[in-house]
Amino acid sequence: MAEAMNLAILLLEAFVYFALMAALLHLRHRIGLGVFLTALGVMHFVETYLAAVFYVNLPFGVVSPGSSVFFAGKLILILMLYIKEDAAVVRQPIYGLFLGNLVTLAVARILLLHTTVSLGPGQTVDLGFLEDMGLLMLWGTALLYVDSIAIILIYERLGRWLSGWTSLRLAFAAMIVLTFDQIGFYGVLHLVYGAPPSVFWGGWQAKMMAAAFYGVLFMGFQLIARERGVVGIKRSLRDIFSELTFRERYEDLLARSGRDILTGANDRGRLESEGPRILRECLRQQDPVSLIVVDIDHFKDVNDRFGHQRGDLVLQQTVAALQHELRPRDPLFRYGGEEFVILLPQIAHDEAVAVAERLRRTLSERVLNDAGETMTASFGVGTAPMDGEQFTALFKAADERLYRAKREGRDRVVGAPVSGSPRS
Repeated sequence: MAEAMNLAILLLEAFVYFALMAALLHLRHRIGLGVFLTALGVMHFVETYLAAVFYVNLPFGVVSPGSSVFFAGKLILILMLYIKEDAAVVRQPIYGLFLGNLVTLAVARILLLHTTVSLGPGQTVDLGFLEDMGLLMLWGTALLYVDSIAIILIYERLGRWLSGWTSLRLAFAAMIVLTFDQIGFYGVLHLVYGAPPSVFWGGWQAKMMAAAFYGVLFMGFQLIARERGVVGIKRSLRDIFSELTFRERYEDLLARSGRDILTGANDRGRLESEGPRILRECLRQQDPVSLIVVDIDHFKDVNDRFGHQRGDLVLQQTVAALQHELRPRDPLFRYGGEEFVILLPQIAHDEAVAVAERLRRTLSERVLNDAGETMTASFGVGTAPMDGEQFTALFKAADERLYRAKREGRDRVVGAPVSGSPRS
């Protein structure tokens, strides 16, 4: 009877925790995302404390609510934030929790240096427990960091087979990650407290139950909230991992402002503001930076023969083909009309010419006009500091080489210096 009651209370705890935190997530645009993130973060010490000392009997074993309800729930909520927002946003709680817990551990080590006094009879400080908690929190923090990234990557990978079943993907991703987490956390519990195997099996079953239960609650949340997140957007795991770790992809360049509405590339204004900054950063670190200017050949003919709407489609296909070949950190700009600019940080000249040649072949293979004819483009390549240490000089060198490529027959890459400027 007591075991059944404990199970019912455990499910009630999960429901209340999820309902309150999901409400804060849903209201983030009104009350601010910081409210949700702060509420998510303040639970970590309690979770670790409960996982260390607070256990109850369930029909299938000995379980801690701190691990099976609150820690599992935290991972689900991190994944929900990713679904509702994106990887750049969800990175904030992942790194905030990781760094905040490290600060807590550092402060705890300093606290242990104190000589404490008792405030009254029977009141003592359990320094031994504080020592043990330090080890548990350190290991739990490392696991949380890995778990948070892993659950998002696994969720996206499952989209290949369960693209229309968001709640099922969420539950399966949680089951996989929580299995790994249970193995890792039990190892330390066994080392510190001598926890028996029954704690592992009971905790694992409880976490599987929690993952399934949270999946059902998420389904209800979707029906009630009726939000549209990024669930249906297909993104490469490389892009997601890049944003989840501090490889920024030059985050300023990927902000929602400064975008060309038609193609989704960065616009000319962003090039003029961010290009010099990227150049300065690379030169300060003594790294090269290359710039490629791309111009679609005979683009006016597409507009004249098939109409401007079809010309717009060629521009969109061109950007998609270029971005498919570029690294996430290589910003692409629409300079104007059918002309584009690509920045290649930490890429020397010869390699940049090879990149341009690969892009040229890709465009000729993937971009066609309405008559099924191949569209081609001309490329000019410049590299700093070889072609100058100012952005205007670097752009001028690449632009002159572009026009040499067009004069020499188009559909080619020119990276060698030219004398004089052919542009009027």
